[in-house]
Parts: sequence; C-alpha cells; structure tokens
Amino acid sequence: MLDRDELSARTLPFMTLSDGSQASLTAPPPPMPHYLKAEGRALARFGVEGNVVITGGAGTLGLSAARALLEHGAAGCCLWDLESTLRSSQAEVIKLAQEFPRVRVFSVAVDVTDATAVAEGVQAVVQTLGSIEHLFCFAGIVGCVHALDMTEAQWRKTLDVNTTGSFLCAQAVARQVKAQGTGGASITLTASISGHRVNYPQAQVAYNVSKAGIIALKSSLAAEWAVHGIRVNSISPGYMDTILNAGEGSISEARNSWANRNPMGRMGAVGELDGMCVLLASRAGSYINGADMVVDGGAIAF
Repeated sequence: MLDRDELSARTLPFMTLSDGSQASLTAPPPPMPHYLKAEGRALARFGVEGNVVITGGAGTLGLSAARALLEHGAAGCCLWDLESTLRSSQAEVIKLAQEFPRVRVFSVAVDVTDATAVAEGVQAVVQTLGSIEHLFCFAGIVGCVHALDMTEAQWRKTLDVNTTGSFLCAQAVARQVKAQGTGGASITLTASISGHRVNYPQAQVAYNVSKAGIIALKSSLAAEWAVHGIRVNSISPGYMDTILNAGEGSISEARNSWANRNPMGRMGAVGELDGMCVLLASRAGSYINGADMVVDGGAIAF
C-alpha cells in the first residue's frame, strides 16, 4: 500500500497502441491468393490458422467448439480441464482426436485458478505443438445462492474461477504470443448475458458479477495487447441446453421461465456458439477487437 506522498510521486504504466502499419502486428491481412475460386475464398475467409487452447475443454461447449475450430483448419488443439473432468470425459476426448487423425489433439490437466499450473500448461502446449495462436476460455462455475445467505468462500470461489482464472490463462497465453512475435493471435473469453442484466428467477449475484468482470476484462486486455498482435473478445451466451441446466424440480421451473422470457422461446442448443468461435479466430474476424458478442436468442432485448 502506497502512502499519500508515494502516490503523488508514482510513475504510471502507459499503454502502447499499434500504428497499424504493414510492419506492425496489427496490419490488415494480406489479400487472398488471386487463383482461389469462390469456394476457396469462402473457405479461406473462415479458416482457422495455428494452434488452439480451450479451457474447460472437456465440457460440452468446449468440445463442440474444439470440433468446429478443427473442422475449419486449426493445426492443433489442446483441451485444458480439471483432472476429474478429463477422466469422466475421456471417451469424448478420444473420439474428437480420432475424428482428426492428421491433427494433434490432446488434453492437459490444468486448474485455471493456479498460476503455476497455467504456466506449466502453456509450456506443455508449446513443447507439443510449437506455438499457441488462439485461446478460448470456457472454464467456469455457476452458484445459485441468495445474497443474504452467501458465504465469503462461495463468493470468492466463483470470482476466482470465472474471472481470475480467465485472466491468468489470458495473461499466460499472451506472454507466449508476445514471445513468438508473430501476431495473428486471438483470445476469446466467455462472459454471459448475466454480465449484462440480472437473470430471473434464480439468485446468482456472484456469477453475475464474475461475468460483468469478464466484459470489462476483455476491453482492457484488447486495448493493451493489440500492439502484440492479439485480439481479445468475449462471447456472452444466453442459457444453453447442457447438462448444467438439466434436471427436474426447481431447475425445470427455471428452464420454463428462461424459455418463456426469450423471444425465440427456447434455450440455445449445443453448437450454436461454434460459429462465433470460428469467426473470432478466423480471417473473417481480423478487425474484431474488444467486442462482446451476445448469442442469446434475443433474451436481453427486454
């Protein structure tokens, strides 16, 4: 903690913005090869180049995104998740790898709240694939507790996993990308419609705050890291129809409420985030930086 005299004498760390020149890491992409026909240009526009790391990668949404990114040309893919989740999802991870026999697809056990584990995860990916070009942060937890009843531990854990964990992963990957010096990288964080409004009917203050923090985080990182050729964006999904929202009782009542308050009358299906992931990692998204892409069927329209 700085005292008053130290505060007045401190030196502020200033951001460096890119000049966007051809010599910079933020130059426009080169023209597409003239010999490509319409189909080839369409494929190239949404082609994903380089290697991908996905946190929460053994979960339903992470695996679906991984498959889409590999279909669009990702050179390699590493799934980060807790060891217990990787064990329970082993069959799905193996199936994904078998679908892309010419590409290295593998998993690493990483606790995103542990900076040392995250750094070791980056090192493992670089040792295997040689570089990292894209990071997708899907790791997260949900906790529905009334604010008056919430414990300090519950509050801290939600923010530690969702917000701090995303920052630690983004920071570690950004350091690696800067060291590579090649640019053309993207980091996509997972925010939520919960960062834009108070969801109903469940009480989930810590989750809402953690996701609002993600939206602010991507803007700050986008401003700081563009000079290194790193675009930082976030996706704000609406309610997705996964195992996390399955069940009977009060969760079934909540599901009906979520659908009834959505203009499209339903939750999102697995796979409906994949196109946005491809866009943000591809040439088609080369000028998208600092954006939060809401994919919710119109839920936050009112």
